Amino acid sequence: MCLLCFSTDKVAKDDMKGKYGAAFGPYADSEETFKITMCEAPCQESCCYVGSLFCGCFAHMKMRHKALNHLNPGSGWDDYKCCQGYFGGCCCLQPGEMCETTCPCPCACCETVCCPGLAVSATSMLLRDKYNLGLDDDDIRLIRCNNCLYTLACIVNILSCFCDWDGERECVQCINCVSDLVFCCVSACMTAQVNHEIEFRESQNAPSAIQMSRE
Repeated sequence: MCLLCFSTDKVAKDDMKGKYGAAFGPYADSEETFKITMCEAPCQESCCYVGSLFCGCFAHMKMRHKALNHLNPGSGWDDYKCCQGYFGGCCCLQPGEMCETTCPCPCACCETVCCPGLAVSATSMLLRDKYNLGLDDDDIRLIRCNNCLYTLACIVNILSCFCDWDGERECVQCINCVSDLVFCCVSACMTAQVNHEIEFRESQNAPSAIQMSRE
């Protein structure tokens, strides 16, 4: 019910600032969306959702590999780059220049461990780019809810370094716990959503069975 507190308005120009906002900007006006929303993903893709929830890093790596080979069958990890280059780099850490071609699996593992949010988003964006998929109302609400809680957790943790109040430690831990839990759930929803889309697209492209009958 708390999701109803967040707007479903499309991403505005002010929301497209920074690397993360700019990456989602191109999809703001796309009418077609994923076949299921992130809120529907836990029910539609239960196994994938649970697996992503409890084995996040492995599931995120598996889904990136699956998405890359969906777009370019049989390519393995050949097309892998850190976050697929969607969010740029930082100083000497630049996508495509961190041994991805020689050690793709270790690099992908480091990506999912160090930047799980960006890793999940990058996999989703691969399909958004391919099929020009936009953001539906549920996706917008979940992402905004997650970002709001993450920002709140950051602010509270910073304040706790300079201010003391009764129950400070418990309050900070509670907010951090809720923020982490929501992040894990949203990441699992996005991973399950991507898996469903890949399965749907591949089923549409699969050759139909030919029924033969005797005359």
